[in-house]
Amino acid sequence: MFDFVRKNTKFLMIVLFLLIVPSFVLLGVEGYTRNQERSETVAVVDGQNITAAEWDNAHRAQVARMRASMPQIDAAIFDTPAFRYQTLEALVRQRVIAAAATKGHLTTTDGQLAEQLVADPAIASLRGPDGKIDMDRYRQATGAQGLTPEAFENIMRGQLATQQVLGAVEGSAFSSPADAAAALEAYFGQRKIQRVAFNPADYAAQVTPSDADLQQYYQAHIDSFQAPEQANIEYVVLNLDTLRKNVTVNEADLRSYYEQNQSQLAAQAERRASHILIAAPASAPAAEREQAKAKAEQLLAEIKATPERFADIARQQSQDPGSAPQGGDLNFVTRGAMVKPFEDALFALQNKGDVSGVVETEFGYHIIKLTDLKPVARQSFEQMRPQLEEALRTQQAQQEYAKAAETFTNTVYEQSDSLKPVADALGLEIRTAQNVRRTPIPGVQGVQGVLGSTAFLNAVFDNDSVQNKRNTQAIELGNNELAAGRIVSHTPARTRTLDEVRDTVRQRVIAAKSAELARQAGEAKLKAWQDGEAATLPAEVTVSRTATQNLQPKEVHAALRADTSKLPAWAGVDLGEQGYSVIKITATVPRAAVPAEQAQAELSQFNQLWGQAESQAYYAWLKKQLKVEIKAPKPATATSNG
Repeated sequence: MFDFVRKNTKFLMIVLFLLIVPSFVLLGVEGYTRNQERSETVAVVDGQNITAAEWDNAHRAQVARMRASMPQIDAAIFDTPAFRYQTLEALVRQRVIAAAATKGHLTTTDGQLAEQLVADPAIASLRGPDGKIDMDRYRQATGAQGLTPEAFENIMRGQLATQQVLGAVEGSAFSSPADAAAALEAYFGQRKIQRVAFNPADYAAQVTPSDADLQQYYQAHIDSFQAPEQANIEYVVLNLDTLRKNVTVNEADLRSYYEQNQSQLAAQAERRASHILIAAPASAPAAEREQAKAKAEQLLAEIKATPERFADIARQQSQDPGSAPQGGDLNFVTRGAMVKPFEDALFALQNKGDVSGVVETEFGYHIIKLTDLKPVARQSFEQMRPQLEEALRTQQAQQEYAKAAETFTNTVYEQSDSLKPVADALGLEIRTAQNVRRTPIPGVQGVQGVLGSTAFLNAVFDNDSVQNKRNTQAIELGNNELAAGRIVSHTPARTRTLDEVRDTVRQRVIAAKSAELARQAGEAKLKAWQDGEAATLPAEVTVSRTATQNLQPKEVHAALRADTSKLPAWAGVDLGEQGYSVIKITATVPRAAVPAEQAQAELSQFNQLWGQAESQAYYAWLKKQLKVEIKAPKPATATSNG
């Protein structure tokens, strides 16, 4: 049911950037003063320029944010012209919405911001026992995203402004039941068809290209026969892995770290708990919470009198639907798994069977019983030696990285005619790569690490690097990783001669002429059948957008778009190099009735899509009103976000 919505990557990218971009835009603008040397304009919104420096800063911040949220992902996938262009489009979108909000005198009051923060579950979880936000934990949570609380709140204000500009349009959109019914019938409708394929391979034997044919094709498509610029390079990489190899840890540090580690493990001991909850949300009136507390205290008195009845009382009285049927059992938990007041009370219990007093949390009032303990087994020093050594090496490598990075950066610049000095100074391996191009080639150069970095390859093929064989500057590949390279030999781009590519040209000419013959044959048969010539066709199949019968999209589209007011109907489909299809539509098949619940869900999704379409149309109108101009060229593979 509307699975295509989930496959609509364009819409998903819009949502992604609406959620994430405001944060990196703020960070990007902040860095503007440090990058005035890159002041060329890449876009204009309402007469205000967006510079290349702002774009660079925004993109770096975006990549850093994604790396922080997905540490295992290869950052090289973000370092592409297409992804950079999406960052620019998102910057433009943010400026358009901000300008529209300003012109419309739309503001976000402190009260609106406070309501938004209170409604955010992540923020709500930071409340203390008194119902107030724990500011230390709040700062830690925003700091983990690379933001101050003030910057985070500015982002929230920006998101609320966005909702005011576009949300009203989308929220007020309305489509009639007739519109929805017509669209849904068109989407789910079916056709009975017969299909005849005219395959180019069946006509290839009829094609014998001459030398003149080959020459003509070669000249017409000469751009496709370019031998790309290539270079053989050498390079060095500085990262934590390389520094770890040079770290030696002493015995005293290992034993000290072992004791610290054991203490941490002991603190992570698991405890099995059961609880009884009398629900009273923090937002409930004071009288209601007092009543809930009184009931909890009454139940606690019963439990103290008959401890063995804890599970029975939990089944009968607990208002936690998840645990009450199990007698309040929450299974084993560790620190950090529960809200702080609950956790503190649980870990204060020492022995199996101990019961807490009444514990107040944001959810209400709890009575907690410790039912089991699962201490972490203590491992011997020798058992843990490998992990300890690895952990200490990593710590020391992180401490040494800043100093090493400075040495790396200075040395590759000051001794720019060779990578050997920096390799000797830091114990790095000089690696080589052959036939490197300006852009990564999947399966040849790979897409990981240095050779997958557009920034690194751009530096390698910089004019100074190519002409003078100098080291590149230190290029940041990601967190705690630098690289520098130099060209050993260089081959400029050139056009391959016809003799070099003759076989390829011959194959392409045969394929093109065979496809043309297939098209001509298909069109001739289509006309003959339309004029009444008898046709022996394959068996009927029923096709729809959700049951394509392995037909190509063009074929399905033609079958479903054909005029069926008079049947049979015919359609011809030019498939280019894959030939030609003739389709006979023999019957339409209305969609079967669906359950009322499904019909309502489909109508709701249709209305949502209608609203999104109106929102995007309004955004397009805003761009025209604000005279938006993106000056940076759009990469061929980039997908526009608006």
